[in-house]
Amino acid sequence: MSSNIQLIFERGNDAEQQNYIPKMDIDETNVDKIIPESLLRKDLPIPNIPEVEIDRHFIKLSNKNYGVDTGIYPLGSCTMKYNPKINEYIARLSGFTKVHSLQEENEGSLKLIHHLSILLGEITGMDGFTLQPAAGAHGELVGLLIMKKYFEIKQIQKQKIIIPDSAHGTNPASAKMAGFSIIELQSNSQGEVPLDQLKFAMQEGDVAGIMLTNPNTLGVFDRQIKEITKIVHEYGGLCYYDGANLNPMLGICRPRDMGFDIVHLNLHKTFSTPHGGGGPGSGPIGVTEELVPFLPEPCLISTTHGIICSENNTNSIGRIRAFWGNFGVIVRAYAYILALGSEGLRRVGQISVLNANYLRVLLQKNFNLPYNRICQHEFVISDRNLPNEITTEDIAKRILDYGLYAPTIYFPLIVSGAMMVEPTETESKHSLDFFVEVMNKIYEETKQNPDILKKAPHNTAVKRLDAVLAARNPILHD
Repeated sequence: MSSNIQLIFERGNDAEQQNYIPKMDIDETNVDKIIPESLLRKDLPIPNIPEVEIDRHFIKLSNKNYGVDTGIYPLGSCTMKYNPKINEYIARLSGFTKVHSLQEENEGSLKLIHHLSILLGEITGMDGFTLQPAAGAHGELVGLLIMKKYFEIKQIQKQKIIIPDSAHGTNPASAKMAGFSIIELQSNSQGEVPLDQLKFAMQEGDVAGIMLTNPNTLGVFDRQIKEITKIVHEYGGLCYYDGANLNPMLGICRPRDMGFDIVHLNLHKTFSTPHGGGGPGSGPIGVTEELVPFLPEPCLISTTHGIICSENNTNSIGRIRAFWGNFGVIVRAYAYILALGSEGLRRVGQISVLNANYLRVLLQKNFNLPYNRICQHEFVISDRNLPNEITTEDIAKRILDYGLYAPTIYFPLIVSGAMMVEPTETESKHSLDFFVEVMNKIYEETKQNPDILKKAPHNTAVKRLDAVLAARNPILHD
């Protein structure tokens, strides 16, 4: 571990500390009877430091962290929006936190799950939902397994999935895990699916369907979407909607109305539950009526006697996760949807589009805009034509010096030097203007002081790392 990282994260010294807590009145001769000798340690290598300094140490570390509660978080395609604290309060109610999936008295929790499934069906237009998948990519896998089982039951051989090059990176990985091979379609000059290539690919006969998101990772809405799904259906395929970008569509356009048969949602993006840091997430899957029998089990059914659990459907793809999914995330999303209502969700979609286009118009004065058209929730700029060989990485590292988080960089792969910006609907005009001000200052630095960008960041706890060296010779221990 390098010395500057040790200075930041490690504390402790050899001096004896004053301890004002009296020693425990346990007879040390009997310790071995209380704790097995094999578990007793002669040496405990923990920092020698008083409690007050421990508190100060971790508070200082927390202040070095950056999150959506700290400032604007323009991470494209990840919808890092503010999470209302009322959702956190509700998810922490003892009736939710102290319930167990196997106890008999949990009808209230099951009703919540069942009702959220109905609400998600109204939002997307789908007829049935499962809330079991643990995250977006897990939802993709479940959706593709449903697609596979559908064709198996029909005894039709379908081995391929069409995926545009503007798709999320997990799409081809999920399709491969489900046993499909991939046909990649290159986007046209407008960032949309070329219909002639789609028709040609579908004519192969063994294509199960298409995976895409609309708007795609370029932030543009495919205006031919109804024609795309029509073509796939005409050749006997199914249409899968990656819902990671559903945020701008809320209350405005439903995947079912676009012609999709399967949709996964990211509750930890669209419906404002905590996101990042390794989880937890939630990736519910919704399907049309024809595909409902293939949903994973157990499933919940509403009867005159209340909510019952069913697990006897031979067409189901089976259990894909223990119990009912990440319940705390489900509760937060439920609270968010009920608080906003239909009109509120529509405003979410509208304002996310307004905020993104506001930034797009202001930033395109100094930064290259590969797809110069009205965007939805996000847009992509690039490092093309920046002076003094300044790169996207230089821009991103310099943004950190101004106390902001950088956008997604070098993705989507179809744009060289991409910077993908997504402000979400939760940012005010003040914070958007500040982001533009920072970006314009950095642009001026590219001309007047390029060295300050190439050596950035300067103000962070850890300076720029050698990414190539780190990849080739990673330090996996202290």
